[in-house]
Amino acid sequence: MSPVLVTGATGKQGGATARALLAAGTDVRALVRDPGTERAGAIQALGAELVTGDLYDPASLGPALKGVRGVFSVQLPDLTDLDGDSEWVQARNLIDAARDAGVAQFVHASVSGAGQHRSAPGWAEGRWKSMEHYLETKTAIQDRVREAGFAHWTLLKPGFFMENFLPPSFLLPHGVGGGLVTTIKPDTELSLVAVADIGAAAAAAFADPPRFDGVELELASERRTMAGVAEVLSRVHGVEITAPDMTSAEAVAAGAPAFTVRHEWTNEIGHPARPEFARALGIPLTSFADWADAHLTAG
Repeated sequence: MSPVLVTGATGKQGGATARALLAAGTDVRALVRDPGTERAGAIQALGAELVTGDLYDPASLGPALKGVRGVFSVQLPDLTDLDGDSEWVQARNLIDAARDAGVAQFVHASVSGAGQHRSAPGWAEGRWKSMEHYLETKTAIQDRVREAGFAHWTLLKPGFFMENFLPPSFLLPHGVGGGLVTTIKPDTELSLVAVADIGAAAAAAFADPPRFDGVELELASERRTMAGVAEVLSRVHGVEITAPDMTSAEAVAAGAPAFTVRHEWTNEIGHPARPEFARALGIPLTSFADWADAHLTAG
């Protein structure tokens, strides 16, 4: 069978998708900018075909798309220019190139709540300006996928990554010993998602294009409060970790990058992703406790 082109194959979501597809016996063509990197080599070692291309360079995408039956699409904002258009440009180039190449199926990874955000309390009044560019960009990309004319398309809209709790991260800037540093409130319920479950959802879509055609999956593996997250982290690491109640200024002073502390949206609006949506489609999910046991080391 013709391969699936996976973008972002050396990253979290694309890598999980490539691994899930390969495990299911699906041929994978991984789009990489530099096939000589260790991460690219790791995907190739699993059985993926590497093809060199750049989402900023539309001319490089035609050869990469030749003969593929589907595309997994993921782009991320440029963290050095959060108000820039890099995410939109990359997505537009890929969507248009896939359409022009006659690709039958397009599966795009967006984010939970994109497109529904305009109905959030305070949105019309301009309260959420800090979220506007991020969510409007995601929504514009979703619209372009819907309107491109693919025979089958799917939007995956994952919630809050469990992988954000891998130390060191923006939530654990000083490692486990430094504890959680976040403005997410202890009682805020998070729509947690394991990256592997995003890969499983994408693989399910490519295995049954008609069933997943037009599906916009608000994807979560489990709902858990930040206090509940801290309980699991404490057990796995063998040290007491608490969920703090910090202001943005306190979080930055404690070592959190400034762009990570704007969690008023998470605390007040949250993500609409729910585990039952994926379960209804038969997608296997990973609990946070199981994820932590598999990925974190005690001590």
